[in-house]
Amino acid sequence: MITLVVEGRRPFFGTIYGDGTTQPAKIKRSQLGDAIVKALFNIPEFYPQVEILTQQIMPDHLHAIVFVKDTIPVHLGTIINGFKVACNREFRSFKEKEIIKTDNTALWQQGYNDIILDNIGQLQRMKDYIHDNPRRYIIKHCHPEFFRIQHNIKIANYTFAAQGNIFLLDAPNLLQVQCSKSLTKEQIQELCQQFLAKAINGAVLVSPSISPGEKEIMKTVFNHGFPIIVLQENGFAPLAKPGGRRFDACAQGKMLMLAPWSHHNEKRSITRQQCLELNQMARVICDENRHTPTPHLPLK
Repeated sequence: MITLVVEGRRPFFGTIYGDGTTQPAKIKRSQLGDAIVKALFNIPEFYPQVEILTQQIMPDHLHAIVFVKDTIPVHLGTIINGFKVACNREFRSFKEKEIIKTDNTALWQQGYNDIILDNIGQLQRMKDYIHDNPRRYIIKHCHPEFFRIQHNIKIANYTFAAQGNIFLLDAPNLLQVQCSKSLTKEQIQELCQQFLAKAINGAVLVSPSISPGEKEIMKTVFNHGFPIIVLQENGFAPLAKPGGRRFDACAQGKMLMLAPWSHHNEKRSITRQQCLELNQMARVICDENRHTPTPHLPLK
């Protein structure tokens, strides 16, 4: 699965329409968006060992699932760079014709993200995920009320209250963060880099952030702007809003907070039993996502 992002996240490729509920959310591609999709499906003409299984173009980025049927004579990055060159050629042509007016000198950000889909069921989950992008886009941008506190979110045998982007539970790769409190600073830093690399490749980290290592790993990924799911001991007051950077992260759809227990006003120390239970819940959430279809999640 390949993801490429427009430089500056400029919405060159089209607009999303529909409300995502009564009307399916779809993208109305621009002329440049059409040209990009055409260039994508032209790749097998140059590399017949490669098949484009599916794609989802969005206003400011592109997802594509590429199937390598046979040994390719070059690195996959060479193929993607050739595709980007063709796209930049179209981009410059549209600029010269003044169909697009922008100060961008290049269409794409440098590099690309890729995930090898080699786990059982991962291909279908990723197809479902990228095809659902327009619906999630509409909900996040046009229905902020969906991100208020929600109750009775059922996952396996657990029930949670939630605040933030509930659709992070649909991410195709949820990854638990759990580590010993006896880790050294050097070990924690090494784990931070390992988990950050996973987040860059699309993993959404899940943890109650209890031990120093867990806190540092989640903080590192959060500070780099990647989405996280946090389990917390204290529930939500009726009018609770996330504070500080958590507010911005929720507004951007990059955070989900899950609370299995009721809200309390008094300050309490988390117990060892609660720590064990929260880590078990994080494990179950990731396992449910990996092995079974995503459970029905009520929006209200």
